[in-house]
Amino acid sequence: MTEKTENGLDHVEPRVQGAGIIAPEVDAWFEREVLPLEAALMRFLQHNWRNKSDIADIRQDIYVRVYESALKGIPSSPKAFVFETARNLLITRMRREHVVPFEAVSDFDALGTAIDEPGPDSTIIARDELRRLQAALDQLPPRCREAFIMRQVDGLSRREIAARMGVSEMTIKYHLKEAGNTLADLLYSERTDMRKQP
Repeated sequence: MTEKTENGLDHVEPRVQGAGIIAPEVDAWFEREVLPLEAALMRFLQHNWRNKSDIADIRQDIYVRVYESALKGIPSSPKAFVFETARNLLITRMRREHVVPFEAVSDFDALGTAIDEPGPDSTIIARDELRRLQAALDQLPPRCREAFIMRQVDGLSRREIAARMGVSEMTIKYHLKEAGNTLADLLYSERTDMRKQP
């Protein structure tokens, strides 16, 4: 809306979106609070969505949803809002596709999707495998185990693990290699030995 001011110049009212948030205010909020989260968001998407060619599009869809929601009201916790939006978008994409290839998503529990319950025999086998894995992890040296869990469970990079543990990346590389070799020996040599027995 344009009005004449006392000095005769045109006064243009700022454009207002949704429930009254001014678009430039949302732009500034988005640049200040959302864009700095991009690296963490990309790690989240890469961890939870295996088709790498989709990730750039998914990120853009998340940004559009976050921006449009902010026009209605700026969230008090931007980081939580961005990651909840990302999670919901991934769930929606999975449901829309109906049939999801196993490799499409690495962490079904994190996405909250419903999957068929395994049968009793599958449950027993899975529990046995988890017990064997836990026993093998317990045999690792503490620093190797700590680095391995941060890498495989938490999804941290070697640089992030090195920073958290206060050691060099080369030390982390050594710990991860040692953990992998030891776990392979512990988990797979037993099966080989069992097959050799009459």
